[in-house]
Amino acid sequence: MTDTLGQLPWMTAPATTAVFDALEAAGGPDCARFVGGCVRNAVIGQPIADIDVATSLTPQAVIKALKAGGVRAVSTGVEHGTVTAVFQHHPLEVTTLRRDVETDGRRAVVAFTTDWREDAERRDFTLNSLYASRDGKIFDPTGHGVADARAGRIVFVGDPEMRLREDHLRSLRFFRFLAWYGRGEPDAAAIAAITALKDQVASLAAERISTELLKLLAATDPRLAVRLMQQTGVLSVILPGPLDLARFEALVGLELARSETQPLLRLAALLPDAADEGARTAARLRLSNAERDRLAAALQPAPELAAGLAPHAAHAAIYRLGGQAFVDRVKLNWAAAGADEADGWRDLLAIGRDWTPPVLPVSGADVLAAGAPKGPKVGETLRALEAWWIDGDFAANRDAALVKLQELVA
Repeated sequence: MTDTLGQLPWMTAPATTAVFDALEAAGGPDCARFVGGCVRNAVIGQPIADIDVATSLTPQAVIKALKAGGVRAVSTGVEHGTVTAVFQHHPLEVTTLRRDVETDGRRAVVAFTTDWREDAERRDFTLNSLYASRDGKIFDPTGHGVADARAGRIVFVGDPEMRLREDHLRSLRFFRFLAWYGRGEPDAAAIAAITALKDQVASLAAERISTELLKLLAATDPRLAVRLMQQTGVLSVILPGPLDLARFEALVGLELARSETQPLLRLAALLPDAADEGARTAARLRLSNAERDRLAAALQPAPELAAGLAPHAAHAAIYRLGGQAFVDRVKLNWAAAGADEADGWRDLLAIGRDWTPPVLPVSGADVLAAGAPKGPKVGETLRALEAWWIDGDFAANRDAALVKLQELVA
């Protein structure tokens, strides 16, 4: 019996229909099939994010066919066979069937082919080497893709070491797919090959490493995958230095209970509490400025944040740290402390979510107007006033603050 997906809504959407009509007008029936993640997720009943299409047409023929069919063609990676088809603002990636001619672990030279099996054999895992026609018929050239997808087995196509030597990123991809789709005992041959070739990962561009790592950490429960990364030595290659696996696992447990997924905070949980460690890791992984700043703020030690902290003290901490850093620190401290006093930790998170720090109601200009001399005295007076305002739990309005300012200046 042939496996079939049936005709799912995304397979008959206007953009999908326009692309397949254009390609088949040039190459005939069955010159194009859905491929990879969209087929895999349809097989296991997971949501579809991106729609990828494989075709026996050359990239130049794809561009010509799309234009003839009224579909915009964007040359996103023609040298590797990829053209992005855009119809009514919906993009689909169309890639020509290919085989590897030369690989060095970081990039590949490919040759185009019309052989679907050759194309499948150069892919990473069996569950990603699945194709489907536009009417939903599944093609499984490796013979194991459908069964492995349904069983949650992450298995390399062919020899694991060969696949890893072709592309060093596949070590990280293995752990990502394990976190997202894996079930049961991890494939022993894959683990052995990854362990033997773990040092190859260091040759990858930082951006490729960080992308895979954050995608992995975005899985609902990546604890097993991260544990295996540590056991194989891959984790220490990409994150050298002491790591806190216990805090990481505790944080994931807290997030599961709260239906939350914060990949950057999960990364922070692995690292030592030091703002400069956050900055160093962000630089090593080439994270964005916003990611760097959040990571550094989250790793700034704040030992006063403990269950049972009084509301006025929590307000002062939010004012000093910022709302996001306060919430991040509370979660990290909770994970480090364990499961006790959960109500107290939840109360702190509620304060961090609901309380917005006000703005100091006076400025340096007010200090000068009150008679303070220009120079360092202005800053000293303003800081003293701010400390008084914070001690009063930010209750003083501008009028009260100006009265206190007069006292300080006098």
